[in-house]
Amino acid sequence: MTERAFLKNYAYLSIAAAVMTIGLKATAYQITGSVGLLSDALESVVNLVAAGMALMSLIYAARPPDDSHEYGHDKIEYFSGGVEGTLIAIAAVSIASAAIARLMSPQPLDQIGLGLFITVIASGINFAVARVLMKAGRQHRSLTLEADAHHLMSDVWTSGGVVIGIGLVALTGATWLDPLIAILMALNILRTGAHLMRQAFDGLMDSPMTVAERAVVESVLDSYRLRGIQFHALRTRQAGARRFLSVHVLVPGGWTVKRGHDLLEQLEHEVRAVVPNTNVLTHLEPIGDPAALEDVGLDRG
Repeated sequence: MTERAFLKNYAYLSIAAAVMTIGLKATAYQITGSVGLLSDALESVVNLVAAGMALMSLIYAARPPDDSHEYGHDKIEYFSGGVEGTLIAIAAVSIASAAIARLMSPQPLDQIGLGLFITVIASGINFAVARVLMKAGRQHRSLTLEADAHHLMSDVWTSGGVVIGIGLVALTGATWLDPLIAILMALNILRTGAHLMRQAFDGLMDSPMTVAERAVVESVLDSYRLRGIQFHALRTRQAGARRFLSVHVLVPGGWTVKRGHDLLEQLEHEVRAVVPNTNVLTHLEPIGDPAALEDVGLDRG
């Protein structure tokens, strides 16, 4: 099993967590009648759908390049992240809608202590799984796992707000606090969804490497510049866990083809060493050739 294929096991973990928390939160809602807990349970249903989407995405992204997708299938992770962001936004709107209706017509809550206890257990499960997914997502550069982790953490924050709201209702008898807290949590969830959608959009639009990654690449090129080698037309982009880099390398015109080729091989190896999982494409040109100076645009004239 490849490293990328192994990541689907984290999606199975997320699915299991979603199933458990749906059962717990639905029970808590039935016991208390709290619209906040109903909203919390609805978000867990979205978590289950999102986890299923993440599983399909990770399985597809792990497939090797083929004739139809010669650069691999990693970009499916941006699509998955966008779908998760959309689902989070939909959940936020649904929560706000239910909360507003309850705010207009407050109702007393039942067995608050038991409901809160069950909700805290569900939140603990989500928090633990979110931490595992976030660590794995950052380690393996998987947008899908990071998106799923953010999704679960938004659920944790929602549950925390609901617990506070219901606790205040129990202390003060102000039933309107229950839907008010749900509305505030919906706004926070909506912000998370917007962030994931923006991140997915940037990836699908071929965003460049991060500033930190670009800096280490430039440090490698600087070591060659000290030896009289020149560079231009450096371009980078990301596709899920993969990075793509192209650059024109200018060497003295008297060099042999083999000497130039050996330099490019060494350069590509050093770039891949500092930014793993990067596809490096170099183009060799002679210093001082006017054609080299004209050949810097994205579309060659």
